[in-house]
Amino acid sequence: MSGRLSDGKRRKDSSQRWLTRQLNDPYVAAAKRQGYRSRAAFKLLELDDRFHILRPGARVVDLGAAPGGWTQAAVQRARAGEHPRARVVAIDLTPMQGIEGAEIVTADAEDADLTARVLTLLGGPADVVLSDMAPKASGHRSADHLRIIALAETAAAAAEELLAEGGGFVCKVWQGGAETALLAQLKYLFATVRHAKPPASRADSAEIYLVAQCFRGRRDPA
Repeated sequence: MSGRLSDGKRRKDSSQRWLTRQLNDPYVAAAKRQGYRSRAAFKLLELDDRFHILRPGARVVDLGAAPGGWTQAAVQRARAGEHPRARVVAIDLTPMQGIEGAEIVTADAEDADLTARVLTLLGGPADVVLSDMAPKASGHRSADHLRIIALAETAAAAAEELLAEGGGFVCKVWQGGAETALLAQLKYLFATVRHAKPPASRADSAEIYLVAQCFRGRRDPA
């Protein structure tokens, strides 16, 4: 019984720390002021300020988009709804409320028919594929790291199917060292691959982003 009480107290303390951090977080306050659905929008905006991933008229795919902060940032930078070429397609298993300037698709990133569906919505190959996907943390660091790498590999496979030559790819991973195969894949597919931790990413978070640019084209199946 004492063990159960102790676990409950730890959960309560953790929830209190999360609430305190949220209340004191300037990015949370800024997201509310500027109408973003999550503070994560600023991570993409900061990455774009540094690497120039997005541009007016870009065709963008946002994988694991819910609740929609990255989608909102992509719509803003691509000027979707204003620029005649710009398209933003947001994909998530969780149904999302509509975002002006974006097409919302409720689907799994591994669905067999997703590529053709997305290309149709975009009106052609994507210029950028984004992924802020992450698994729910289990508390087992090594297992969680392998799970997020698996999601990143899924996103990279989707990018290979969707991107036009010269396109870019951004995905989240966690620091841990089990990403060698993923890095090798990206370095084969893209001219440049860099790690980045935007200022909006909390200092105590293990998350880091891979930014791959100048897509070389799909690999030869042979």
